[in-house]
Amino acid sequence: MSSVPPGTGWPGDPATPETPVARTAAQVRRLAHGLPLEELDARVSVCRACPRLVRWREDVADTKRAAYRQETYWGRPAPGWGSPTPRILVVGLAPAAHGANRTGRVFTGDRSGDWLFASLHRVGLARIATSTHADDGQELIGTRMVATVRCAPPQNKPTVVERDTCAPWIEAELGLLVEHVRVVVALGGYGWDAALRSYAAIGWDVVRPKPRFGHGAEARLVGGEREVLLLGCYHPSQQNTFTGRLTEPMLDSVLRRAADAARLSG
Repeated sequence: MSSVPPGTGWPGDPATPETPVARTAAQVRRLAHGLPLEELDARVSVCRACPRLVRWREDVADTKRAAYRQETYWGRPAPGWGSPTPRILVVGLAPAAHGANRTGRVFTGDRSGDWLFASLHRVGLARIATSTHADDGQELIGTRMVATVRCAPPQNKPTVVERDTCAPWIEAELGLLVEHVRVVVALGGYGWDAALRSYAAIGWDVVRPKPRFGHGAEARLVGGEREVLLLGCYHPSQQNTFTGRLTEPMLDSVLRRAADAARLSG
């Protein structure tokens, strides 16, 4: 197995050798709920429910990229990361093969993360402007990051079955965070749809017809007496940043709007 075993001292590893492992979609559903956040993170980090994703993430961890040949890859699912009581939740697609799949922390160690953490720092939501490895001193301020699908997928494209198998993890996490979160920043259409599906799954009202994704798009989600602002943001992928579809001011604008709406701006 080309992944880091739980309980071996990897920085921030939430799991132990005794952490239950989900190997089927039914087991994900059973193991995801009724847990404190730390135990949920632990169970996410050892999930093996999607055979194609398990093979891919571990093959990548074994073959590696030439630039990281001397490094040990995490090679496991990436749990959510950041504040345990966030007012802002950032929802992405999936870990990058040589980013979170290498470092063990979502958006850490890849080009998308370089853009995202620099912008979070500029608007006061991250302690430092970079995030390169799991013990680099980075800290999110009132913010948490989650991936919709927790394993790195081939071509960054999980199947619908894989997405749905993984869904109980994000739904359970959202349920634990819902009393704190005031703003959700959805990176890309995939994150936008995931946020809408996940809030609907935990019983919130979702506007019909479904709000359309766009950069800077806004929607209001209502759960009883609670209300959350959903913000759309182009994903800071190289395809978007290299072409100028997403610029630093554009990214800063959405994240500053999130900070202001969550009353976290300095």
